[in-house]
Amino acid sequence: MAASNGQRFASAARATLQIAAQRGRVHSSRSSTKGRRLADIATTGSDQLARRALFGFILTFIASRTVVLLIMAQRMPNLYFFMRGTHVHHLNYGIFLLAGVGAYVLFGMPGGRALRISALVYGVAMALTFDEFGMWLHLGGSYWQRASIDAIIVVAAVLALVGFARSIRRFESRHLIASVAILFALLAFGVVLYDASMRIGRLEGPRLRELELSSSP
Repeated sequence: MAASNGQRFASAARATLQIAAQRGRVHSSRSSTKGRRLADIATTGSDQLARRALFGFILTFIASRTVVLLIMAQRMPNLYFFMRGTHVHHLNYGIFLLAGVGAYVLFGMPGGRALRISALVYGVAMALTFDEFGMWLHLGGSYWQRASIDAIIVVAAVLALVGFARSIRRFESRHLIASVAILFALLAFGVVLYDASMRIGRLEGPRLRELELSSSP
C-alpha cells in the first residue's frame, strides 16, 4: 500500500515537472520572440526609419502635385473622387492612412521589414495630409495656398534632421568650411525662390484657381 502511494506521488511529481517544463519553454519562446522584435527595432534605428519616411514623403508630394497639374491642364482623366458633388480631397486619404499606420505600429509592434514599410507608408500619409495643409488650416480656400508649401518644407526638414542627425555628429573640422558654404548657398537660394514664387503666384495664381475650378463639377 505504501509502495503504491509512493508510485502515485512520484507519477504526480513527474507530471508536475513536465507541465512546468512546458510552461517554461512557452515562456522562453515568448521572451525570445519579444527579444528578437526589440532587437529588430533597435537595429533598424530611428534615423533609418526617418530616411524612409522622408523618401515616401517627398515622392508622394511630387506625385500628387504632378497629378493635380495634369488633371487641371486636362492632360489626363479626372481622377478626383466626388461624393454627391463634394470633392473629397486627398488630405482625407492621408488622415485615414495615418490613423491606420499609427494603430498598426502601436498595437502590432512590428519589427524588421514590417517596421520599415510602416515608416515608408507613414511618409506617404504625411505628404497626402500636409500637401493640403492650408485647406484644413483655414477650413477651405484654394489648393495652391502658400501655407501648404511652408508646411511641406517644415515637415521635410524635421524628417531630414531626424534621419541625418547622426551623420552630422561625425562632422570633422575639415567639413566645417564646406558646410558653411552650402548653408549660405541654401539661404541665398531660399531668398531667391521665395521672391520668385511670390511673383509667379501673383501672375499665375488667378489662372491656377480658374483651372482648379474648371476641373471640378
